Amino acid sequence: MIWRNGQQSTAVEAGARGLATPVIALEHIHKVYATGSTPVHALRDVSLTVERGEFVAIMGASGSGKSTLMNILGCLDRPTRGRYLLDGIDASRLNRDERADIRNRKIGFVFQGFNLLPRTSALENVELPLLYTHLPARERELRSRRALALVGLAKRESSHPNQLSGGQQQRVAIARSLVNDPALLLADEPTGNLDTRTSIEIMSIFQSLNRERGITIVLVTHEADIANYAGRIIVVRDGRILRDYAVERRRDAAYELANLPPPDEEDAA
Repeated sequence: MIWRNGQQSTAVEAGARGLATPVIALEHIHKVYATGSTPVHALRDVSLTVERGEFVAIMGASGSGKSTLMNILGCLDRPTRGRYLLDGIDASRLNRDERADIRNRKIGFVFQGFNLLPRTSALENVELPLLYTHLPARERELRSRRALALVGLAKRESSHPNQLSGGQQQRVAIARSLVNDPALLLADEPTGNLDTRTSIEIMSIFQSLNRERGITIVLVTHEADIANYAGRIIVVRDGRILRDYAVERRRDAAYELANLPPPDEEDAA
């Protein structure tokens, strides 16, 4: 539900009244897994709204329900009960093929493991989501080049993953997530395989995309220091939202990078 001027309304009703449609609206979401004779309640009555242009971090320990929540937000799974509106579309009612279609059109994914094709160039990796569209080859290439330029890899278009550092591979993955101009960028532990400096570099890219281009980002992490780069943190425990709050002292990745010692000095230390 959405609260406006003290009144509760659904995302559809908000849109009908001319209010901005949120990118994410979860309404009383439950997810129950049938494992043997005892059902497992992974999510219990979860309701939340993410407005366009927000940068939100979802935190929780192993078994908290954050991975289940991510799967539902990413249209990789459906809730047992409740409704999920993604950019105004009721994704909770879609079948498998329809969910695959909305994932390709509305969501950009960034994963911990990069998930790049090893024998494929950076440019071709970025272009992959566009192969499911009707765009001509020239337009697909132009979009992919622009996406790589956005993450600072305009000169590495022909490089294969084994020719790139971990941070550069994650930049390619971010470019791939942006190439379809999605409504939502969903990042699952995107810095989990990276060192401290590279993690800050990746968070600087996310903050720049959010601040300068207004891209809506939901970041799933178990690291409090990474979550503090977002503007809002949602803490999940035992399948429920435990806390939902604005970050008062938000970390600035670009500022931190500018004040880090040069890499060679870090190595010497």
